[in-house]
Amino acid sequence: MGITNKSMSTITFTNQKNLFFRSLKEKVDNYFVNNKLSKSGDRRLFIKGSILIVSAMIIYATLVFFTPMIWVSIILCALLGFNLACIGFNVMHEGGHASFSKHTWLNKTSAYFLNVMGGNTYYWKIKHNISHHTYTNMEGLDSDINIEPFMRIHPEQPKRWIHRFQHIYFVLFYSLSYFSWIFMDDFIKYFSGKISSGYENQKLSFKEHFIFWLTKSFYLMVYVILPILMVGFLKALIGYLILGIVCGLAIAIVFQLAHVVNETDFPLAPDEATGKIDQQWAIHQVNTTSNFATKSKWLSWLLGGLNFQVEHHLFPKISHVHYAKINQFVKETCLEYNINYHEHKTMLQAVHSHVKYIRKMGKPAKAI
Repeated sequence: MGITNKSMSTITFTNQKNLFFRSLKEKVDNYFVNNKLSKSGDRRLFIKGSILIVSAMIIYATLVFFTPMIWVSIILCALLGFNLACIGFNVMHEGGHASFSKHTWLNKTSAYFLNVMGGNTYYWKIKHNISHHTYTNMEGLDSDINIEPFMRIHPEQPKRWIHRFQHIYFVLFYSLSYFSWIFMDDFIKYFSGKISSGYENQKLSFKEHFIFWLTKSFYLMVYVILPILMVGFLKALIGYLILGIVCGLAIAIVFQLAHVVNETDFPLAPDEATGKIDQQWAIHQVNTTSNFATKSKWLSWLLGGLNFQVEHHLFPKISHVHYAKINQFVKETCLEYNINYHEHKTMLQAVHSHVKYIRKMGKPAKAI
């Protein structure tokens, strides 16, 4: 199934003409030049990032050092989990794409908030920026859809009996994804050297070894050991479970709604002999990506513009604070070139489409 022996460096798209993206990029570039704007984040993003980080610190301090009554603590743990997800969407994600700021040091600092959340920025940049953003929804190349055997996302993935229930148990699976990421996936990558689908194994530098163990230890101390010392084992465990479930569920749902819905394409892997993908990269991104609830300003604020996923995939190094305007250019150019543009008006519609798709992928062959 998919690419097995070819590395990503040997796989290419057909981009000779590329008229669609040339036209679109010219419109976007002219917009920034004519309005004398930077493509990176601005004061709006810096203020939002500061609000999210400070609020997370306040909630954490309240829970660990002041220990409110039980029902207040439950609410605060859930809020902290969602707050961390929002930091991931708005600060870490932007920094990882070098779009948070025009200053390199600030982008690197922002990206390392993933390590503060328990993950590893080095692994994420390879898995997300290279694997996912280039070969979106392609089996064997896009690591984000490689969650087999628990979920069947792509038609080329093997079908198991349990998949017929995936439209029911996906909520539980997504809820546990944060814990799996922090305590299992990163360590599998570390010890195996296998970072991403189709990506050749690489040895970590001494710096990355040091950062990995330092930040994992820091995370364990801040999120597990210190709370146990301050509030007791059972309370700390319950609080951490609530935090992790909310954070994992929020992150998983937002990213799944962007690609794993009924309307998006799931292309076959390129020919293994030639490594050629018979499609322009930009059109591939539009075909495999979907927006949702782009008219909702509060949702866009919370999600760091990830509901504008089409614009993000076409221009990953442009900050999400500009996506609402770029959205107009993308829709206009897609219409000019007769390219389908996928978008759900509400988040609820996107969730329905996601459930419908994974249910279809789990049905027996004769029922599809």
